[in-house]
Amino acid sequence: MSRKEFRDLAAPEEAHATIADLDVGGGSEIVSLAEASGRVLAERVDAGLDVPGFDRSALDGYALRARDTFGASEGDPAEFSIVGTVEAGERPAVEIGNEEAVEIATGAVMPDDADAMVPVERTEEVEDGLLVRTSVTPGENVMAAGADIAAGERALGPGTRLTAREIGLLSALGVDEVPVRAKPRVGIVSTGDELVRPGEAVDSGRGQIYDVNSYTTAAGVKEAGGEPVVYPHAGDDMDAMERVLRKAADECDLVLSSGSTSASAVDVVYHVIDEQGELLLHGVAIKPGKPMLVGRLAGAAYVGLPGYPVSALSIFRTFVAPAIRRAAGQSEPATATVEAWMANRERYEGGRRRLVPVGLVADGSGEMLAYPVDKGSGATTSLVEADGIVEMPADVNYLDEGERVTVELFSPEVRPPTLFGVGEDDPLVSRLLDRLDRPRYLGQGSRGGQRWLRDGVADVAVSSVTEAEVGIDLGGWTREWGLVVPDGNPDGVEGLADLVDREVRFVNRPTESGLRTSLANALADLADERGVERHELVESIDGFEFTLEAHESPARRVLAGDADVGLGLRATAAKLGCGFIPVGSERVAVLANPERTDKPGVEELEAELDEIDDLLDELPGYGR
Repeated sequence: MSRKEFRDLAAPEEAHATIADLDVGGGSEIVSLAEASGRVLAERVDAGLDVPGFDRSALDGYALRARDTFGASEGDPAEFSIVGTVEAGERPAVEIGNEEAVEIATGAVMPDDADAMVPVERTEEVEDGLLVRTSVTPGENVMAAGADIAAGERALGPGTRLTAREIGLLSALGVDEVPVRAKPRVGIVSTGDELVRPGEAVDSGRGQIYDVNSYTTAAGVKEAGGEPVVYPHAGDDMDAMERVLRKAADECDLVLSSGSTSASAVDVVYHVIDEQGELLLHGVAIKPGKPMLVGRLAGAAYVGLPGYPVSALSIFRTFVAPAIRRAAGQSEPATATVEAWMANRERYEGGRRRLVPVGLVADGSGEMLAYPVDKGSGATTSLVEADGIVEMPADVNYLDEGERVTVELFSPEVRPPTLFGVGEDDPLVSRLLDRLDRPRYLGQGSRGGQRWLRDGVADVAVSSVTEAEVGIDLGGWTREWGLVVPDGNPDGVEGLADLVDREVRFVNRPTESGLRTSLANALADLADERGVERHELVESIDGFEFTLEAHESPARRVLAGDADVGLGLRATAAKLGCGFIPVGSERVAVLANPERTDKPGVEELEAELDEIDDLLDELPGYGR
């Protein structure tokens, strides 16, 4: 066999690009939740039910009607009759009337007609009943159904690596199997007559050595998210080598060989690939690792690693492992701790050591900012939305904005999101996020989004509230909003006037929501028409102050028969099979932090905003 000299050495960037163009496997498959740990989601998972699935007490105390506590104080308590008890895990068997209360345990189901609860510390049991020494508002000290995560919300997005936190969230949603990225199947072939497998006798006199590369490469493949398949090592005979390599190519997505890649007359792998497949690259300008091959063989991708173990491992980690991680959906490895600046102040006066869950985002100059993420100890999503923990000692009452902190990552693989957005909970936003690489989004409403943007924490805010001049408008869409009613509109609701003039049960959105602002503006117009103050109309609406966080939640209350009318979108009504009475249309804008418009994630989002016509067509009531 003639000696073949190296071709012109490729630059490392060319080698990366050549391997990136290969199809090294991936795809998707369905696995059970028990097998999902460590895998990567291939598709978005939406919540199919509310978590919690019922309104529950946040504390030990007494469930009652909030209106019966009006004016109650330490000096002038309200008097109640105790009519029963509800423990956690049992169905309430009592009903509450005027000035009646039910003793209730933390986590227990709120009885019908009870819309708030008072902590036991603010009450006193007396011979004739109960004294309540504070007033409460509807929903106070109650974790509403869907407060952790609501049915219809985007629970986890494609590309999410499933750790114990995400498995816990999926379990809470009742999910028993998930679509994940398939592990690339990687065949490993070590070549050379001198190789002996560990465990067998080695004859040093004949120049035999143990096969190191098969096992180190297999371990690297597994760490990168692939499925290694180790084949018997091949000698330097071209026919034997071809048989082994072809078998591996037939059975795997990617074939890795080690050895027989140099310009020596006995190094024959490049001849096999050149003659039986396609040789794309031979030799890279890097040390160690110059004798490297890249090509295709029998439909499989192929990379030839050098024979020396250090060189083989260096080339694998530098060029091959990233390609396997991309195919498997795995993130690049990161350090276990990150130094960051606190994005905003975090107060705590509990007198105990505290572990603060924080998310990470890169600012305009690339510095890491840490922002607290905490919905309470009962909320699974607090951990899913965080990247790590900042420890606050017992004698520290606050972390100041701009303070340098050390973030202990949940795992070395954790990486900050490429895009961090805050704002409206909107069905188009969920679809748009699916098209981006590793975004993170907090549904904090229009006003919340603008506040996070104004404070310099978020990359972008999604808002339908436009009074405040904040951020750079990257684009947006319009959406039709109104009143969601049961299918067929059995109560004959025609518009906002019916909320004011008739006895219908209404479910609202929070004050941070853009829909709430649009409703307030429409009620102000109605008040002007009638020559009255807006607050007079608001006070006439049964349930105006009862709010739910997610955009589908009011409609789902209507669907369940727990409300007559809910504030919502035409798209939501259509999805759930409800009736809809249009009230208006509002524009939703995506606003960018002026200092981060050149951040790759923001640029990617801006480009995708120009390509959303297909998403608009999927959602009734949406347009440009």
